[in-house]
Amino acid sequence: MSALFADMNPEKRKFQRVKVNLPGRFMLPNREEYPCQAVEMSPGDIVLFTPVKGEIGDRIVVYIEVLGRVSGNIARLFDGGFAVKLNVSPLKQDRLADKLTWLTNKDTLSSLEDRRHDRAEPESRVSHLTLPDGRSYECQILDISLSGAAITAPVCPDIHTHITLGKMRGKVVRHLDEGFAVEFNAPSPSQHTP
Repeated sequence: MSALFADMNPEKRKFQRVKVNLPGRFMLPNREEYPCQAVEMSPGDIVLFTPVKGEIGDRIVVYIEVLGRVSGNIARLFDGGFAVKLNVSPLKQDRLADKLTWLTNKDTLSSLEDRRHDRAEPESRVSHLTLPDGRSYECQILDISLSGAAITAPVCPDIHTHITLGKMRGKVVRHLDEGFAVEFNAPSPSQHTP
């Protein structure tokens, strides 16, 4: 637990914080924007270092690189910044949890990706996404490899949802700012034949 909040009872906290180091900006109720650095975050709160402070209870909007826009109320002030209790929906909390998990593990995931397959831009970006219930949507492929793809579509299925992209089957493994990533199932022998 951070020394900044050593006086807090960790049992009272709903989510575990992770250390991050992400630049961003926030807007106070007076609609002025200021720079900040997110240093700890959970799906329920965020700790910001910034030279500018608001007041406890102020509603603010925060834009954090990689994580996007969140809003909440200033809960605690400390020397050099403040903590914000986020006001987000359960769906947004799940997405933040996924992104924070990815950030925490990205070095490991990146090295795994490096050992697997190179990603490339597809010749044709337009494809079709089919969900388990049979609904089908036109989608755009952002990049693709032998093991997976990044997709943007009118829907964003939950993590672990099994989908079909064109003729390839796979599952959703993470949400992205512009869509989601799919890991393909192991290719069947028929997929190796021309």
